[in-house]
Amino acid sequence: MDTKIISLRSPHLILAGVNSLERLGDEAKAVEAKKALLVTDKGVVESGIGERVQALLKKEGIEIDIFNKVIPDPDIGCAEVCIEMAKSERYELILGVGGGSSMDIASVASVMSTNPGRIQDYLGINLVKKPGIPTILIPTTAGTGAEVTPNAILTDVEAKLKKAIVSPYILPRVAIVDPLLSLSMPPPVTSSSGIDALTHAIESYTSNNATVLTDLFAKEAIMLIGRSLRTAVANGNNLQARYDMSIGSLYAGIALANAGVTAVHALAYPLGGQFNVAHGIANGLLLPYVMEFNVLGDIPKFAQIAQLLGEKVEPLPLLEQAHRAANTVKAIYKDLKIPQSLTELEVPKEAIPGMAKAAMNVTRLMGNNPREMAVEDVERIYEEAL
Repeated sequence: MDTKIISLRSPHLILAGVNSLERLGDEAKAVEAKKALLVTDKGVVESGIGERVQALLKKEGIEIDIFNKVIPDPDIGCAEVCIEMAKSERYELILGVGGGSSMDIASVASVMSTNPGRIQDYLGINLVKKPGIPTILIPTTAGTGAEVTPNAILTDVEAKLKKAIVSPYILPRVAIVDPLLSLSMPPPVTSSSGIDALTHAIESYTSNNATVLTDLFAKEAIMLIGRSLRTAVANGNNLQARYDMSIGSLYAGIALANAGVTAVHALAYPLGGQFNVAHGIANGLLLPYVMEFNVLGDIPKFAQIAQLLGEKVEPLPLLEQAHRAANTVKAIYKDLKIPQSLTELEVPKEAIPGMAKAAMNVTRLMGNNPREMAVEDVERIYEEAL
């Protein structure tokens, strides 16, 4: 019998499905917004999605300003510039439209508009004291799940490490997941964001904090992403594949928000902080190596992952089935035609001891890992990924 208390954190409202963006005006009116701030990046603006968002709000008589300076894997400095703009006017609503970077910056701007002090004061768990300005988060990628997670990730340039504001106040009032918005994603972004979502699903499924409820979301996410990621990369106009990826990413985000992720993310953070490796690439590259190490921590679940990814594993012994999971992920990653080793990313072997120590310090995530890791284990995983 599972004795864990089941809980579920999620936004006030989730709207998901084809053309769900059309509900934006109604939801903006529901918070009685007269003026809104759109937080996004230049790519979203150039794609025309920013224009659509503006039109839907203007139709309801809502004035809108735009902050379009979000950078990939944003640092604290990027967030500070957005916060300054958010504080300069009286906004009743902040919208984050784009990938995880735009949604995270929108969330940080929201809470920092109502809480005193600096961003650094809130890096950690449950340090935010007051709700922020209401937010609506709208992903244009299928990967981060930031629209449904209580985490906003920023790079601390001085520490050369990614850090998080973790608070229920980061969760938006509304998350809108419209698969049509992901049709404009180029193959490299589809690859890196998709493997990020798969990492979230697998890690939350095998987390020490997983429950029967988070397992429902995680298993469905693994199945949806496993069957559709390759197709979404190869044929971005395939709406069924885009739908599967968007809903799979959403489910993985819900599982992540409630079960947490594990050692893959802990090991990925130093790659991003020290070598500017994109978050999805870092996660995907390390995922099979960490999975292989973790197999003994939960053999039945890793065997289940192999099956969810479409592997015919019976009548193999259970342990052999479990090892098939990591091999299947390696095959998916290879088909995505993105960097296959740390060497390709110009990460030198000499950096491994320092990265291993930094990863071990991410105790919030290491504590979730299904198999206990020592610093020597982390070093070995990095070496295998070279």
